[in-house]
Formats: sequence, structure tokens, C-alpha cells
Amino acid sequence: MDRAILKKVKFPQIDQERWRDLVIESLKGEAGPEALSWQTDDNISMRALYERMQDAKPLARGRDKSGWATVQRMDDPDPVRANRQAKEDIAQGATGLALVFEGAPNAFGYGLPATPEAVAKALDGIDLQGLHLRMDANPSSRAIVDWLTQIFTERRINPAAMTLSFGISPAATFAGTGKLRMSIEALEASMPQSFAGFFAMDLPGILLEGDGRVFHNAGASEAQELGIMLASAVSHLRMFEQARQPLVYAAPHIGFSLCVDQDQFLSIAKIRALRRLWARVQETCSIEPSLATIHAETSYRMMTAKDPETNTLRTTIAAFAAAVGGADSLSVLPHTIVHGLPDEDARRLARNTQLILSGESHLDLIIDPAAGAGGMETLTAALCEKAWDEFRRIESEGGVLRSLMNGHIQERVLEMRERREQRINDGKKPIVGTTIYPAAEERPVRTLKAESPDFSGETAAVRCQPLLAQRLDETGGGIA
Repeated sequence: MDRAILKKVKFPQIDQERWRDLVIESLKGEAGPEALSWQTDDNISMRALYERMQDAKPLARGRDKSGWATVQRMDDPDPVRANRQAKEDIAQGATGLALVFEGAPNAFGYGLPATPEAVAKALDGIDLQGLHLRMDANPSSRAIVDWLTQIFTERRINPAAMTLSFGISPAATFAGTGKLRMSIEALEASMPQSFAGFFAMDLPGILLEGDGRVFHNAGASEAQELGIMLASAVSHLRMFEQARQPLVYAAPHIGFSLCVDQDQFLSIAKIRALRRLWARVQETCSIEPSLATIHAETSYRMMTAKDPETNTLRTTIAAFAAAVGGADSLSVLPHTIVHGLPDEDARRLARNTQLILSGESHLDLIIDPAAGAGGMETLTAALCEKAWDEFRRIESEGGVLRSLMNGHIQERVLEMRERREQRINDGKKPIVGTTIYPAAEERPVRTLKAESPDFSGETAAVRCQPLLAQRLDETGGGIA
């Protein structure tokens, strides 16, 4: 074909109204204009088409290095087997480890024993230099920090050569377990001494986190998760202030953990919104904003027990969203996790999902690919507004711990979860492979033998019940 003919072809300009008419016409009466818009769980209205937003600025990541840390969970109750798994993960490309301890809100029934001997065995022979090391702690988190510090000293490891996140989040621990090591007043009074010890050790990295994962998995919306994380971070700032630590130096030691799920646009916007919200909080405190350090984990609540291979599609979309949104570190849950402790094949697939996204798809080459996209910028801004409203509501209730103690957060999360479940039951929110197109028959699933609660014969929804049941016990406990 003569290429010159292409110069003679003219394509007419089509504005948004004409585009909308063409799309509706192509649906052949199967749907009207309402099919080109939808609402999120937070009642944010979105359209199918937006113009590019002018003068949008990319949002920088918190990590100095390019890309994100590929984190594998160490959650095997057998520390020797966990050690073997971690060595395999690092040898095959993982750049970070998450020590998930038994009793942690995100342990999902398993976890490393919370003893110094177990920690030493789990990390035996692992070269920690250059790794990202984080911790999913239980109520005894302060002791675990001491155990890790002792290991650093004994092995003559320079923590400055690592990136650290101790992941301490009193609100998430209280919400996920219904327990606090002490009363709120005692906790607030003891923190100054703990902070003084932390700074005396001169450890870099994140000490406290605004952790939204337990709330997401309990049914919270995106704005609720963001608002709770923000309220948690502000409570940490207050504790630093009581410890007489300058906030400008304290803020970089506060990080965030959140969930990403199969709704890639909402997940991308949630991470971007968190960066803006944290900057706004710091500006309100009259300190120079530091970049938010964000750890993302794929959603547990989106995982299905039926036809679990479809979970690999969900986690791949979620991991893509985390990378595009700008997460600094990422953990992908193995696709069989709702059936038990994942085996080496499930762990390998979770790890390779990230390696392909970075090493082959090169999602880490651009800092903020969503910058300037009209729909993404609109969704990000709307999430910021909704999350700020939730944050202010929690603050008016006395802060995140007192709001949890009095059941306010639980009530709102429960209401959101029930509303979402009603939409699923009514068929308004279909779930591929579960409510539509279910597999004709189930294939056997392999997991590792490990001491854990008896999950036999239970559905995924029942499995999640201890995590999802928003109820107050007699002592005013949390999401338990």
C-alpha cells in the first residue's frame, strides 16, 4: 500500500457528547447513559471519559531508590521452615521480608512465634544488608523491636544499610485483636520513654504506622481506610510531641500500610490520595512535609476460596495498581492463603508476580504514571475530601483509639460492609467466579501442614469472620 494515501485521510473531530452518543448507540439498547457513569462505595460519582488535567504534578515516592521493595511474608509458625522460605525468596529476587508474628492483625491464623529464639532462627544466615525489613507486630511489639535490635548488634549489622519498618500501630492492633497492652492513658504516658529509647539507638526507618489493612479487610471503604490511617498518624505525632521530640524530625519515622484490591483505579487513587493527605497534615502542623512511606499489601477480603487460581488475576491487578500508585514496598498474598498456609509454589507465584511487573513490564520507570489523567486526578481529589471528612469525624470523637474504644469506627465500617454485601446479594455488584461464572468443579488445593485454627468445611466468608465481625465486647473491644 502506498503510505501517501494516509496523508489524504481525514478523521473528523469528535467531542465528548458525540463520543457518548456513539457509545450508547453501540450498546444497541442494552444500557442507557447511566452505564457510562458509576459510584464508588463512598458515593463518589465517576464518568467514563475525562479530559486531561492541565498543570498536574507527579507525586514523588518515599523511597530513595527507584521502584519498590518486593516483600515476601515470613508467616510460617515453624521458624526453621520460614528461614528456608526466606532464603529461597531472596535468592530468587525478593528485596524485602515482612516478619508476620502470631497474633498480629494481618497474620490470618498463622505467624512466627513471638519469642527471641524464633526470631533468631528465622533470620539465621540471612544477609540483611541492603534488604527492606518490616514487621507485622502483635501486642508485644515493643519487645520484638528489642530482639531485632539485639540481632543487629550481635551480627554487627549497620541498620543504615537497610530500610526498616517496625510497623507498630496501636490502633490496628486494638482493632484486629480487641486488646491493648495497657489502657489508652497508660499507653500515651509510656510512649515518651519508648521513643527516647528508639532515638537513643539511632535506628533509621519507620517506627510507627498508620495501618489501614485490618479496617479494609473488615469492610471499610477507601475513604474510611484513609481517614483511619490519617487519624492514627496524627495520634503518633501527638505522642512524639509528648515525648518532646520535634515533629519535623518525628514525621519521617511515621509510615503507612494499606490494602490494594482488584479495583485498580480506586487502589491507584487511594495511594495517591494518601500522599496528598499526609502532606496536608504536616503543613497543618507547620512542619516541612516529608514524603509518605507507604507499604501496600494485596487485599485479603477480595480472595476467594472457590476456584482460588482466579486469585492470581486479582492479586496481579492489585499489584499493578500498587506499583502505578507509587507504593514504596509491596506484599502479594499467595493465591491459596484462604485455604491454609501457602506452599512454595504459591509463594513463588506471588513473588514472580512482582518480579514480572518490575523486571519485564518496567512499571518502576515512571514515578507517577497517573499524573494528569483527568479521571485519576478527579478520583484522587474526591477521595482526599471524603477521607478528610472521616479523619475530622474521628478527631471529634477523641482520636482513633477512643473512637475505637467507644465503637464509633466499628459502627461505620459495619454499615459500609453490610451495604456492600447487600449490593452483592442483589446482583448489583457481581464478582466474577463467585456470583457469576462459577467453576463447574473445584480442583484440590495444596497447603503446608501447620498448627492453625480448624478451617475445614468453612467458606471464605466464615474464615474471615473473626476479622470481619465488627462488634464490641463487654470491655469495649475492637474489630475482633
